[in-house]
Amino acid sequence: MSKKPEPDWDPRVEPVLSNQIASYDAMRQRCPVARSQYGYTSLFKHDDVMRVLNDHETFSNAVSSYPSVPNGMDPPEHTVFRRLIEPYFDSTHMAAFEPVCRDIAINLVNDLPVQGEREMMSGFSQKFALRIQCAFLGWPAALHEPLREWTRKNQAATLARNEKALIAVALEFDGHIRELLAVRREAGTAAPNDITTSLMHEQVCGRSLTEDEIVSILRNWTVGELGTISASVGILALYLATHPELQEKLRQQPELIPAANDEILRIHAPLVMNRRVTTRPVKIRDRELAARERIAIIWASANRDEDVFGDPDEFRLDRDPQLNLLYGAGIHVCPGAPLAKLELRIIMEELLKGTRAIDMAPDSQTVNAYFPASGYSSLPMLIRKT
Repeated sequence: MSKKPEPDWDPRVEPVLSNQIASYDAMRQRCPVARSQYGYTSLFKHDDVMRVLNDHETFSNAVSSYPSVPNGMDPPEHTVFRRLIEPYFDSTHMAAFEPVCRDIAINLVNDLPVQGEREMMSGFSQKFALRIQCAFLGWPAALHEPLREWTRKNQAATLARNEKALIAVALEFDGHIRELLAVRREAGTAAPNDITTSLMHEQVCGRSLTEDEIVSILRNWTVGELGTISASVGILALYLATHPELQEKLRQQPELIPAANDEILRIHAPLVMNRRVTTRPVKIRDRELAARERIAIIWASANRDEDVFGDPDEFRLDRDPQLNLLYGAGIHVCPGAPLAKLELRIIMEELLKGTRAIDMAPDSQTVNAYFPASGYSSLPMLIRKT
């Protein structure tokens, strides 16, 4: 019997969890293909990640034990469902949603103090993520607080690797969606004219979507959106607070905000990783991986690779956007990228337009988020509107 390989690192020890970005930078230099005791081989280099993203035959997305439409599918099944959902993020849908998005952003900025401290995670970015996602899908405001609590429980269960708790929170979330679907079925032709209702009338391969498929699509859209948009807003706000010259430049030239958002989120990723599984034996650098080995794509490292970006902390607006893996690449590139870009552009436009300065709050402590989350769990900031 072959001896089990010794782990190269422990992604869950305190030094890593307390400073994920610095730890991943160090691993990229020391051991770019690293096994852990948790059964994953982590990839830290940009070219290794691109290889995986562009070879879906060797590196499968079917990693979850639960239905995941279309994220956890491979072609040809993935292709069919991807074709179904992409139109929901086209330019027509984005243009129709922009005024709604802007109203939400304006109301949140108006709610900030004229001059004073605000905890920007719970008091701003999380509210934005919840309101914007519910508005996009046509969900009632009554779901904001249950979804906020659900997000907290999901993160706690994931960090604790508590399988029973993870199953419970998954069922809880699916229950919210099934209730929304039941309300629409009972309403019949009087059901709200929104994306959730529209999905209920979609067909794939000549048949209607099953309820499980609809629930999976909505779960994937919502779970990813709530975490990454909230993390992104916090990351962007802190970066601008600690770079006042850039903050003022973007106030004067808001047309630069989209490129600035992408570059800031390259420097500090709002999403730490995604998973793949090998379909056959493969070699990555000096490591031999067997079939069915699990892989962790570390976005938070690949997007800081010195071989691609030079100094990973250097802020530049002239980078090749094709190199930025903020929204992934290949056939599984994030279908919701147009929505995320719209939301982040608008919230930063309104935050900068509605304030004179955003600074770090004096004598307050920023608290980093813990894996698997990124960004911050607490972000006290000083707001000046006049």
